[in-house]
Amino acid sequence: MTTTQESPTAAGSGASASKSFKATTATADVADTPPERVAAIVTDVLQGVHDAITKHDVTYPEFQAAKAWLMDVGEGGEWPLFMDVFVEHAVEEQVAKSQSGTKGSILGPYYLSDQVKLPSTCTLPRRDDELGTPLVLEGQVRDTSGKPLGGAEVDIWHADSDGYYSGFAPHVPDGNLRGVVVTDEEGRFEISTIQPAPYQIPTDGPTGQLIGAAGWHPWRPAHLHIQVRAGGHRSVTTQLYFAGGDYLDSDVAEATKPELVLDPQDDGTGTRRSSYDFELEPSKG
Repeated sequence: MTTTQESPTAAGSGASASKSFKATTATADVADTPPERVAAIVTDVLQGVHDAITKHDVTYPEFQAAKAWLMDVGEGGEWPLFMDVFVEHAVEEQVAKSQSGTKGSILGPYYLSDQVKLPSTCTLPRRDDELGTPLVLEGQVRDTSGKPLGGAEVDIWHADSDGYYSGFAPHVPDGNLRGVVVTDEEGRFEISTIQPAPYQIPTDGPTGQLIGAAGWHPWRPAHLHIQVRAGGHRSVTTQLYFAGGDYLDSDVAEATKPELVLDPQDDGTGTRRSSYDFELEPSKG
């Protein structure tokens, strides 16, 4: 990390993520879940915990430590961080089994809705002195039959060259390196930005304490977050990574997939360029 700025705290990031999650996530699907399904899922989750207690001969001091840790996660507002890092990838992989089109990945805790709309060829909002290697991502949005989807939205956000996200790091301006790009009539887009850096998830709270106690590392590989939307089609939420990048094979969030790895090439001007096309399946029902 080259920045001299103070790193965002786990509590601060958690508060921002919780606010964003509550503002953008509907609860209707959960409310409509039959009691029998709730009971079946919760029973199996609890049985898994009980089995782990038996398998590892968990002691009362260890149980009390786990109980205190769970309380700290809640009081520190870190549930979005913990769930997105350690659980979301398993849910995404399960849901993807019944879907076609572009491979998805986790949303993560750093999504912010209602960002600036941009034309199909654009530069993401950035500071005048934004550091980082220039990067251009171009491609096309199509449906699964190959038909171009003009007017589709490519919602993109990513960390800066020091691994910080706008909206979650106090020193980064709001909206920095975020935007909703609207494709042209042929579904094409060309986005100029900078290549983000790997980053470590906040480690000064209970999630970081767990990672340290387990001897794991807290790093995520560099990536672009992208959510692609088009009327009448299932939205795709994914992440694009970079070939040869650090932590690509040891992502703490276990969210990388071979199909999502870019290999940008220098175009001779110092700008790295890469292409990636997105395919959306028609909405069901």
